[in-house]
Amino acid sequence: MSYFLGVDIGGTFTDFSLLNCENGNVSTYKRLTTTSEPSLGVIYGINDLLIQSNCKIDQIERLVHGTTLVTNATIERKGAVTGMLVTKGFRDVLEIAKEQRYEMSDLRVEFPVPVVPRRLIREVNERIHFDGQIENELSISEVHHLIDELIRNFKVEAISVCFLHSYAYPKHERMIQKLVKSKFPNLFLSISSEVSPFIREYERWTTTTINAYVQPMIDQYLLSIESELSKLGFTGDLLIMTSNGGICRPDIARRFPVKLIESGPVAGALISAYNSIKLNQKNVLSFDMGGTTAKGTIIKDHIPMRSDEFEVAHVFRSRKGSGLPLKIPVVDMIEIGSGGGSIAQVDERGLISVGPQSSGSTPGPACYDQGGQKATLTDANLFLGYLDKDFFLGGKMKLNIEKAAKAINSCIAKPLGLSLNRAAWGIHETINENVARAFRMHSAQRGFDHRTSCMIAFGGSGPVHAIRTAGKLRIPKVIIPAGAGVMSAIGLLTAPISHQTVQTEYVLLEDINVEKFTEKLNSMAKDVTNFVTMAGVSLSEIKLSYCIDMRYLGQGYEIEIILPEKFDLAKSFKNLKSIFSEKYYQVFSTNFGDWPCEIVNWKVEARGPIPSLGKSGYFLQTYTNSDSKKALKGHRKVYNPEKDTYINCPVYDRYALSVGTMLEGPSLIEENESTCVIGFHDKVLVDKSYNLVVEVFI
Repeated sequence: MSYFLGVDIGGTFTDFSLLNCENGNVSTYKRLTTTSEPSLGVIYGINDLLIQSNCKIDQIERLVHGTTLVTNATIERKGAVTGMLVTKGFRDVLEIAKEQRYEMSDLRVEFPVPVVPRRLIREVNERIHFDGQIENELSISEVHHLIDELIRNFKVEAISVCFLHSYAYPKHERMIQKLVKSKFPNLFLSISSEVSPFIREYERWTTTTINAYVQPMIDQYLLSIESELSKLGFTGDLLIMTSNGGICRPDIARRFPVKLIESGPVAGALISAYNSIKLNQKNVLSFDMGGTTAKGTIIKDHIPMRSDEFEVAHVFRSRKGSGLPLKIPVVDMIEIGSGGGSIAQVDERGLISVGPQSSGSTPGPACYDQGGQKATLTDANLFLGYLDKDFFLGGKMKLNIEKAAKAINSCIAKPLGLSLNRAAWGIHETINENVARAFRMHSAQRGFDHRTSCMIAFGGSGPVHAIRTAGKLRIPKVIIPAGAGVMSAIGLLTAPISHQTVQTEYVLLEDINVEKFTEKLNSMAKDVTNFVTMAGVSLSEIKLSYCIDMRYLGQGYEIEIILPEKFDLAKSFKNLKSIFSEKYYQVFSTNFGDWPCEIVNWKVEARGPIPSLGKSGYFLQTYTNSDSKKALKGHRKVYNPEKDTYINCPVYDRYALSVGTMLEGPSLIEENESTCVIGFHDKVLVDKSYNLVVEVFI
């Protein structure tokens, strides 16, 4: 009997899922993240889950790991001391950025600080032109001296190399790569022509510097995980989740850790896409809310929207332009600093503000009784009656409601002259408004009408807030999957092994023939296929996809054209102009007919098969003995904001609700890792897969 194991490290909790590959049964587990040494929490959790599931470590065939370590290290500036080598005259690219203001009318506008300070950037007297002509040859002795000086004077652990036009002509960057391997073997190195071979210096250089910045940390973390797993007796495959929705081997993760920037959250989008097929819901807004952040992903025709651009470490309310841009393939999602641990305070306007700062797992919310003094969302939800102080994590963790009340009073109620009830409700409702506003903007920017979709909600805090948030968005249906509190960990088990390569090469469409077009893409396909086969996927199982970034001649930006799977490359080339014109019209409601167009970027991705979650899908073992007659656990006092009073609300055991059960709000439905809050006039149906299908009263 073989098993797959999913492990998702979040800012507050680490989630685990164990899949029996033969019958599709899934066991889950959740524990606090050990922030100071994340690998310890992983090992402790695996041990506990194995005992709980009566499984042996040598039965685990695959362990898929997702983590927010890269994101957190970048946001909190906890990466390595990193130096940078640039073409002479371009030392200030990171500081100049795009010379654009993301908020024109705000005189106090802030911009993110680069991860490499100017004092650690060195200019190299080299220059290759856009056409490959070498103006200044690279001097290896000069580079050797510069690297040696950075190590000696500043103790740099990593170096990023970013030269002009290296995306097309990487000769000089590769010369430095060879030098470092021979003369500085302990130095971590990232070259832009490998990490992000795109045009546009700022985005390419920012991506490369962040890759170098987190390399030492990720390398050390993976070494620790591999060592501890080996001690446990693990002999299966360790695979790491990447931002594009695939998984890779640890050696690839070490080379390109920037591609793990959304490693954990992406798994939630994958499981939402998987469930959208099972539920026959083509268009979905995926809502994942954990202890630190909330994530939203648009899923159209069962496929999460994807992008080649992403921003991290926003300095202004997730506003586009206020973060560090990354040029990597990602599942397109919005991330908001709203989670169970989000800290509530009174801002300079005298209003309640919640997040993006989080109490994390240590000290955690005040109600965790671990020394936390600041009011958080979890404290508010406990005080409002939405959470049971004796049934948090299925009773494994007790919450202190007195400490929660004290924190809410000192941080919110007293400064604003509010009752404890209204202060707690203000914290709760602020989060609902923040999430709804962010999702509304995210949908509008992508031309997606969320009112015609359904919401799939999960995460430890997601089911508490999903239904009221959906009401604000006018979304008529919310689906809370079975095992919602650890859904991202289950999503890790649906990820295929994949690798993508990108190359910038300008070509006028009229200047290229079908032979050169197919030769270019086939050569790239061979490269990505090798990465996937090395991870153990057979050649016959690999699926290739091809994309081209195109624009009309003279334009400054391009749009992505996905080559149709039904065509071979030769036929795609024959129809490329018409495919581009049609896509351009979809985006801009016009096109320019026969005006010359050009190819800018070439992209090829190889993907292995999506793992099978049992013959008929996954099934949580905790639902096997459901009996709705025994589902009512009792009643609990829950706050009613409309009347500013508490009402007696029924509380149901989710594991006891049998298929076909119908309930009406107000009510609470509890499972070990989360609680679903059903509002007045909302109706709930338990479907055949034990999902809660909520008809939202709008």
